[in-house]
Parts: sequence; C-alpha cells; structure tokens
Amino acid sequence: MKKVLIVDDTKNIRMILTKCLELEGYEVRSASDGKQALEMFVNHNFDLAFLDIKLPEIRGTEVLKRIRDLGIKTPVIIITAYATVKNAVDCTNLGAVAYVQKPFSADKIRSVLKEFDNRFLSAEIENAKKEIAKSEDLIGDARVFLENKQYDKALEFAKRALSSELNDPETYLVISEAYKGMEQFDKAERFYWFYKTFNV
Repeated sequence: MKKVLIVDDTKNIRMILTKCLELEGYEVRSASDGKQALEMFVNHNFDLAFLDIKLPEIRGTEVLKRIRDLGIKTPVIIITAYATVKNAVDCTNLGAVAYVQKPFSADKIRSVLKEFDNRFLSAEIENAKKEIAKSEDLIGDARVFLENKQYDKALEFAKRALSSELNDPETYLVISEAYKGMEQFDKAERFYWFYKTFNV
C-alpha cells in the first residue's frame, strides 16, 4: 500500500484529505506543523506528500527545501489558500509536482492524484526505454572490442549492459565470448548456459 503524508495545521483539512486518500487506497500519516513534518520525512518513507505552505514552526517552502537538501525525493503536492506566482515558482523549482489551491473538493484531489499517477507512470516507462537503449549501446561497443580481441574491455562493457538490462540474451552471449577469449572457460560456459536458457 502506498504511504502518503499530509502536512497542514488545519484539522478539518487533514481530516478531509485523509478520508479522500484512504478511499483511493493510500495509507495516511499526518503532521500539523513544519517541525513535525520534517521529523516524519526523516524517519519514514512516503510515496507522496501533501504540504501546506503556511505552517507553524517552519514554513512549508522551508520544509520542502530542507528535505530536498537531505536528498529526500518524495513527490510533494503543495496545498495553499495563499496562491501567488512566486510561491508557485519557488515550489516548482524545489521539485513540487503539483500546486492545489484551497478550498478544494474531493474531485479535485482525485484529479490531481490521477494526473500524478499518469505522469509517474510515463516517467517510469521513459526511464525503462532509456535503460534499454543504454544497454544496446553498451553491447554494440562490447561487440567491437570482441572483434578487436580486447576481451577485458568487451567484458567490462557487457557487464555494464547487464546492470542496465537483465533480460537481453545477447548480453550473456557476449560475456561468454569475452571469457572464452580470456581463456576463463568455466565462466564462459556458465554465461553461455544463461544465454541458452533464453532460447529454450
């Protein structure tokens, strides 16, 4: 189950968001001020967060800046009653994925979640395509090194390709041939066996 953090100092907002997000299948945690929010971000992993800008203790924009400085990459949706262009720009620059103005309806929250899910899925697909393309480039380079009998280089590039894409039989064949060229026949045989399992 996906975990979401709601950070808002207004109890009714936290209750409305909690109910809406639970209906969408999220496990919900909440914080009522910036200090508590920072502690939650540091001590728990969240798949998503709703963060109010105007908070006691530490402002929402400062919370967002601090978690980014700590390397916490949780997608954050900003919620605010005080929408300004500057706030929107500042939050976007800090990696906020959406900006929702109060008051909002349950339909609006569902719409934002759907948009976020679609964008996240698209990003995952795009990253997968890049990894496959990277793997193909590395295998092409490894093949060139094999032809030039630079077996150690061929092995290095083929192993890098393997770390990007585990399901390409060509990678296992190239590694096998590189080991064979280096006269490490046991390893060559093992990787050739992996290669053959794709063709059963």
